[in-house]
Amino acid sequence: MSNWHGEFAFATRSLVLKDFRVRYRNMSLGVFWSLLNPLTMMGVLSFVFSGIFPNPQIKNFPVFILCGLIPFNFFSLAWASGTSSLLDNTGLIKRLTVPREIIPIASVLSNCMHLGIQISLLLFLVLAAGYGINWYWLWLPLIWGLEVVFVMGMALACSALNVYIRDMRYVVESSNTILFWLVPIFYPFSLIPARFSGIYELNPIAALVLATRNVLLDAKAPPSTLLWKLSISCILVFLLGWGVFQLLKRRFYDHL
Repeated sequence: MSNWHGEFAFATRSLVLKDFRVRYRNMSLGVFWSLLNPLTMMGVLSFVFSGIFPNPQIKNFPVFILCGLIPFNFFSLAWASGTSSLLDNTGLIKRLTVPREIIPIASVLSNCMHLGIQISLLLFLVLAAGYGINWYWLWLPLIWGLEVVFVMGMALACSALNVYIRDMRYVVESSNTILFWLVPIFYPFSLIPARFSGIYELNPIAALVLATRNVLLDAKAPPSTLLWKLSISCILVFLLGWGVFQLLKRRFYDHL
C-alpha cells in the first residue's frame, strides 16, 4: 500500500511539473502572465466601476476586485484544463498504467502553482492598501484548500464525461462566462437581495470570495454558517466527481 501511495505521489508530481513547464515553455514573459492577467482585469474593472459606474460603498476598489478575480480565475482555468486533461494526455494513458484519476487531479494542482503566485500578489496589494496582518489570515489555507478540493471534484467528473461527450469543454466555457456574473467579483454581497443570499453562499466560488474579503478586508473570521456551507458543498462535489469518474473510467480506453 505504501509503495502504491509513493508511485501515485511521484506520478502526480511529475505531471504537475510537466504541465507547468509546457504552459510557459515558448512564452517570452513566462510566469509573469500569472500576474499580468489579474492585474489587467483589475485595472479594466476598476476603471469601469470607479470611473463610469462608481460605487461609493466600496473602498479600495482594486483590492476588492482582486479578492474576487483571483478565486474565479483559478476556478475557471483549473476546471477548463482539468476537463480536457484526459484527451490531452491520451498517449500517456495508453502507454502507462498510471491511475487515471491522477491526470485531472494533476491538472488542477498545476494551476495551484499559478494560484500561489496570484495570492502573493493579492497579499502584497492588501498590505500596500493599508490593511494589516491579523490572526484571521490563518483561515486562508482552509478556505483556499476547500476550493482546490471543489475544483478537483468538478475536473474529475467533467474530464470523465468529456471522453464520451466531446462538447463538454464548450459547456465548461459557457458556464464560466455565466458564473463570472453570478459570483460577486465587482459588486458587494450587500447588494444581493435577501431571497438570493442563501443560494449565493451555496456556490463555493462565491462563498470563497466572501470569506476572503471577510479575512483580508474586514479583519474578521468568516461566518460559521458560510464556512459550513463551503465545506459541505466542496466535499460533496469532490465525492460526486470521484464517483462519476470511477463509474465511467472502465471504458475510457475504447473511446480515447
